[in-house]
Amino acid sequence: MGKVNKVISYQNLSPAELELFNQKYPNGYNDYVIKVTTPKSEFWGVTLDTPDASYLVKVTVKIDTNPEEFDEKDYGEESTSSEGGDSFGDGAEDFDTIADEAEE
Repeated sequence: MGKVNKVISYQNLSPAELELFNQKYPNGYNDYVIKVTTPKSEFWGVTLDTPDASYLVKVTVKIDTNPEEFDEKDYGEESTSSEGGDSFGDGAEDFDTIADEAEE
């Protein structure tokens, strides 16, 4: 007989299962989370295999609901300058200027 498939919440893991979980995901489970959609609910989970069963462990996931807001110290400051000049950076010419020169 094969392994039993079970869905379990992280909070309901036994101490032995919790130890296996921490061994499998020593640096966290962020890269291993999958979204599960059923007719009645939707949740996030990660897999955990034991000798007796294959678990889908329900975990909590924080989702950024407003991606427009970000920490400027991590990503640098966004330029809000409305001064003249090109949007390509230093030394770049405006596309219209290049096209006019090509026609001459």
